[in-house]
Amino acid sequence: MAGPGCAARGRFAVVGGGIAGVTCAEKVTPPRSSLRSPAPRQPGIVRRDAGGSPGPGSLGVPGPWWPCAAAGADRERLEAPRFQLTRLCTGIETDLHSSPVIKAVTNFKQVSKTLEEFDVEEQPSSLLEKRYPNIRVIQSGVKQLKSDEHKIYTEDGKEYIYEKLCLCAGAKPKLIVEGNPYVLGIRDTDSAQAFQKNLAQAERIVVVGNGGIALELVYEIQGCEVIWAIKDKAIGNTFFDAGAAEFLLPKLTAEGQETPIECKRTKYTVEGSEEKGRPTGASDKLGSALGPDWHEGLHLKGTKEFSHKVHIEILCEVKKIHLHQEFIQLQWTSLTFPKGEKNAEADEVLWPVYVELTNGKIYGCNFIVSATGVVPNVEPFLDGNNFSVGEDGGLKVDKHMHTSLPDVFAAGDICTAAWEPSPVWHQMRLWTQARQMGWYAAKCMAADVLGESIDMDFSFELFSHITKFFNYKVVVLGRYNAQGLGSDHELMLRCTKGHEYVKVVMQNGRMMGAVLIGETDLEETFENLILNQMDLSAY
Repeated sequence: MAGPGCAARGRFAVVGGGIAGVTCAEKVTPPRSSLRSPAPRQPGIVRRDAGGSPGPGSLGVPGPWWPCAAAGADRERLEAPRFQLTRLCTGIETDLHSSPVIKAVTNFKQVSKTLEEFDVEEQPSSLLEKRYPNIRVIQSGVKQLKSDEHKIYTEDGKEYIYEKLCLCAGAKPKLIVEGNPYVLGIRDTDSAQAFQKNLAQAERIVVVGNGGIALELVYEIQGCEVIWAIKDKAIGNTFFDAGAAEFLLPKLTAEGQETPIECKRTKYTVEGSEEKGRPTGASDKLGSALGPDWHEGLHLKGTKEFSHKVHIEILCEVKKIHLHQEFIQLQWTSLTFPKGEKNAEADEVLWPVYVELTNGKIYGCNFIVSATGVVPNVEPFLDGNNFSVGEDGGLKVDKHMHTSLPDVFAAGDICTAAWEPSPVWHQMRLWTQARQMGWYAAKCMAADVLGESIDMDFSFELFSHITKFFNYKVVVLGRYNAQGLGSDHELMLRCTKGHEYVKVVMQNGRMMGAVLIGETDLEETFENLILNQMDLSAY
């Protein structure tokens, strides 16, 4: 490394410690078992973000070996580019005492051509260091990016000069209200644990949002009344239609929960990370997003003894949030938890916070969960850099994951796919796409350094995602909700109550998308039909 006051020079920088960043970092440095050169190794640097969760960042400086992306490259060309991998973070607020943790893909399984399953583990950085000897974890934050100078300035006063940079800083929760101690956003492990602590003392909560986190949350919570406010006509609008929502609803009203499949993911905690004298829901930390089955290992139970008790308010949003004292002064009346088809009565219980909905209803609760999506974490990089930004706030990238600035790539939640996509692919900020983008970005950086051309990865040919909601296996393929197809399409449905739900989206006799709920065993067949665009009119 460079001495004090000197800038460390490196070939690569990967900013981000979530799935996209770690995947990209792993793909541009060989594991210990793959190292060919016996030359002495200079240690790499991996930096963590502000609060204990893996943060944005990685920088490469000269080290022993660098994988060549081009097939058939000679040995001299393969081994000559040497680098040392460094991870840097955005570190909006930095906790210099937190132990570093990264998000790693484990138990990866290729289900079909494009469908993949994997677990997400929070791992101590020492495991990454052990497997990749060029990586060393240092806690700091990125203070500034000067892309015209190819420099990254960190909070600890150091600077790094890179040749190629990949930004994988992820996204942050889009809270309905900022700075309110009764509004919790669930994004990373710390916020999930804060939610669990608050829930243990709660009798009623309000959940706002209709995405994946909200869907999992309302199903897993027990012993607490849940008012679920959604802006759509049906639950789960992000992933499926009203028919699929109707299929899933009985699970919410069931008296008891099914026993979920055991999750064997290893959990790591950061010693000394809990701060005293702060509101439970407050956090200065920006961590990586939760992975699949994030609720495993959490005791999501309120103070009551019943199982599910969920009431859904559709076609509404939060108009205003009133604290207890303010609500008393207004002399307004809130509603009790609705029972069946009866109109809710006036609530005599006094609550810490009240939620006024756009449909005119007001509910008191112990706290509010904001699960209204995320926004790309681009702010740390915009100052002084002329990035092209998409309508959703992400950094625009072309088909080689290149941003609008020279030698700067981006992958994962922070980026917006600005290339002309396949007719059956679209971007969603999901774990699967974060892994795919991180892996592909590493290939693109490698090819760029070597001056080689590279074809777009096959994973971008078809949108595919496999997950679990309400203890059902859920697979979505292609234009599963007829996104962008207008009215020129038709739907084919098959439903067996409590067992399976199958929906196929057809256009001009060709399959364009599908939703599969339950153990249908149709995902590979439908994937092939969508990819091949076979004319099915005769069938």
